[in-house]
Amino acid sequence: MGRAPNHRQSAEAARDYASDRIEERPAEPSSTRWTLILTWFLRLLAIFWIMKGLSAWAVILGVWTPIGQFESRSLGYQATIVYFALIDLIAAVGLWMASTWGGIMWLLAVMSHLILAAFFPGIVATSMITIVFFITLIATYLALAWLAAQEK
Repeated sequence: MGRAPNHRQSAEAARDYASDRIEERPAEPSSTRWTLILTWFLRLLAIFWIMKGLSAWAVILGVWTPIGQFESRSLGYQATIVYFALIDLIAAVGLWMASTWGGIMWLLAVMSHLILAAFFPGIVATSMITIVFFITLIATYLALAWLAAQEK
């Protein structure tokens, strides 16, 4: 017959396990300010990125355009829209969970958007305001992540 698991041992094992989710990391009582701000920034960014991903799906499904117009566009345009329909929603889930991979996926998504807008403006049309907004979001994310890491 096996022994019943010891709660003390399982608690120690759980404490030793390092999660990549920000809100699950043990924090000192006085050092949660920047971590909390980063978590809320990521959650707000996730809501925005869910809307961005759903707008790509709306283009695919023909919600804002006549049905069949997506299929008549170039293959490059179709591939780009499908890419953003997937990566934006995956990044949004990771951002909402406040996990490390969510931030990485979001950076991949936003940098893809900026690079495609710079080199293929016919496929990804972006205004200067959008570019400045995305760069501001990147800078804010990196600054908050750095400040949260310095609290540790």
